[in-house]
Amino acid sequence: MTYDQTVNYLFSQLPNYQNQGKGAYKADLSNITAFCNYLDNPQNGFKSIHIAGTNGKGSTAHILSSVLQTSGYKVGVFTSPHLLDFRERIKINSEYVSEEVIVSFVENHQPFCETIDLSFFEWCTGLAFDYFKDEQVDFAIIETGLGGRLDSTNILNPELSIITTIGLDHTNILGDSLELIAAEKAGIIKSKTDVVLGNIESTLQPIFQRIAKELDAKVHVADQTRDFRPLSDLKPEYQRANLNSAFSAAQVLNSQGYLVNFEEGIKNVSAVSGMIGRWQIIDQSPITIIDCAHNPEGIATCVKQLLELDRPLHIVIGTVSDKNHEEILSILPQSATYYFTSPTNNRGLDEKELQKKASRHSLAGNSFSTVEAAFQTAKTQCNEDDVIFVGGSTFVVSDMLSSLKKELHE
Repeated sequence: MTYDQTVNYLFSQLPNYQNQGKGAYKADLSNITAFCNYLDNPQNGFKSIHIAGTNGKGSTAHILSSVLQTSGYKVGVFTSPHLLDFRERIKINSEYVSEEVIVSFVENHQPFCETIDLSFFEWCTGLAFDYFKDEQVDFAIIETGLGGRLDSTNILNPELSIITTIGLDHTNILGDSLELIAAEKAGIIKSKTDVVLGNIESTLQPIFQRIAKELDAKVHVADQTRDFRPLSDLKPEYQRANLNSAFSAAQVLNSQGYLVNFEEGIKNVSAVSGMIGRWQIIDQSPITIIDCAHNPEGIATCVKQLLELDRPLHIVIGTVSDKNHEEILSILPQSATYYFTSPTNNRGLDEKELQKKASRHSLAGNSFSTVEAAFQTAKTQCNEDDVIFVGGSTFVVSDMLSSLKKELHE
């Protein structure tokens, strides 16, 4: 198979949450356990840091990647979903896994995987683990795909676990209360293993403390009074909590005997780690910002940051059908001009339906069938001193980046 055929095979022939939602979620670890046994358990061939949480997983993973790389370590990172290139999911020192490695892996293991009906994310997890083992990384930073307890990545025995935040997302799978979701995320805590709690409400912390005590795991609660943003290229307010989580993690690693220079490592996180899509400014005139926030808590932090800019706002927004639309729409500012759209994803909410829902929250604007059309219209209707924000879904950001890439090649 060619590389494109291989990626199409992974996406179209196997169930995956990105396209199907809840129907692709497998509530047990039997498949990934069988796959990794078949691969000779590559997850035991490297040191890992395991990250779960409703928001902040990707940012925290990239912050730690930058810190560890700057400290001289070879660092693998496994995150999801990707925005432009499937290979974004699997990186070593910010370099994407090669097309050749992906094609070879799928061709070599396709016969076995089809006998156990492996899911898309299980394929990706096995590939990442095998690649990191073969490349002999010093650390692999592994982000859960969804939840924690039953996530495919949860066969790791990490040096450190991190739980960033708890919010109401994926409630149709993880539970309809913060307490139930917290218990699912706490499932990544391992016996006698340090765990960092990020920006988690004090009322939920006893859930983690109880589970950690049962497993004789030491809990480290990140100090949220610190602000490392002046030392970093990550300036948005919401990155403050992620930087604090990463700082606490760095302290734990230092206490374990590793040599980690946190302040040096956070100076140029985006450049060192290759992080994209998190409060990424893609133009200055007018200021144009894209962000992957896609649930009420994430959207709220973006809105707070946008309002602090104190400029006229033009918001290009789309979402997927299984989100809490009413709560998200209730958070958005009524003073902004809206450009409702739908991402090119099977789960995308129709733009006219989104516009109709938004009107009930006094959010005014027109609907557009593509993100590119919505954005181009926003550009023609705003002044140089205005702000354009593009978001609501990782898939909207993906479409936006794809559109920009196409422009560059024309």
